[in-house]
Amino acid sequence: MLLRRGGVSLSVSCSLILATLLFSPAWTKNDVVEKVSDNEFLNLIQTEKHVVTIFSKPNCPKCDEFEHELAAIRETLVDSLDASIVKVVSSPLAKLYSPTLEPAIVFFRHGSPMLYHGAANEEEILHKLNRCPEPAVKSLNDETFEHLTQAATGATTGDWLIMFEKRTCVKSQRLQAVVEAVACELKVKMNVARVDKSNDGGATGRRFGVMDTPTFILFRHGKMYRYELDTISISNLIDFATDFYRNSKAENVPTPKSPFDDFTEMIVEKMHENPQIVKLGSIGLSILIILAIFVTLSGKAKTVAKSNQDKKDSKKKT
Repeated sequence: MLLRRGGVSLSVSCSLILATLLFSPAWTKNDVVEKVSDNEFLNLIQTEKHVVTIFSKPNCPKCDEFEHELAAIRETLVDSLDASIVKVVSSPLAKLYSPTLEPAIVFFRHGSPMLYHGAANEEEILHKLNRCPEPAVKSLNDETFEHLTQAATGATTGDWLIMFEKRTCVKSQRLQAVVEAVACELKVKMNVARVDKSNDGGATGRRFGVMDTPTFILFRHGKMYRYELDTISISNLIDFATDFYRNSKAENVPTPKSPFDDFTEMIVEKMHENPQIVKLGSIGLSILIILAIFVTLSGKAKTVAKSNQDKKDSKKKT
């Protein structure tokens, strides 16, 4: 006999409840964020201003948890950032942005990646993504470094956490999303920047004795502190920049090197990067040193000649 309540059998009510549970979106959360292929993903980050991507993998409850939280704020992110929200599954590209691989939420701004650092919580995800709609890491080179950082004088531009990198350094490239996350977390406290030693930041790298990449140095109040931990992570870098730097040796910030000193440092750097050069022996090294002296003296001679000519021209005008 079926029990009735309000004219509806309990068996029918139980069936409706069961159907609701079985077909509820919570039970199909693997499908709530649009899945795209690697090629579609690459095209998106090259053409769209804002793309939020979750890197996931099958049979990963933690991945499902992060995806569910991201899906809950999808419409809000579309409204606030005009962002595309997508999912990439079992992609080899994940290692380019996340040291711990899946799950990883990465926010691309004009193609520049920022790794989400936080819990699987929709409010926290929304807050951190909305906080940094533009890339936060600055790019410095030999021409702009001292002018912008005022590192040697410890003047008015604040503290600077600098990553020295190389385009040819795979580890440096894989840390781009990590460093962007650090810059986002610290942007009201200090500046975060990168210097490319393989391009137009070589002299700056040699100025601070940077041989290997990636290397992190904090410049604070006219002193410099080197990051020496083996593990490079968002939390470690933030801790170092805000407090743990006190455990590192404080070094005086060197002034820019003269052209001759920089050239000799460049020779040492090349020998460090290419040990086979040492096989050239003392004769080869002597030739390099002589060439360095010749180049330096030639440059000075041209400078003096130009200065004298300018003085003569000035006298003629008067």
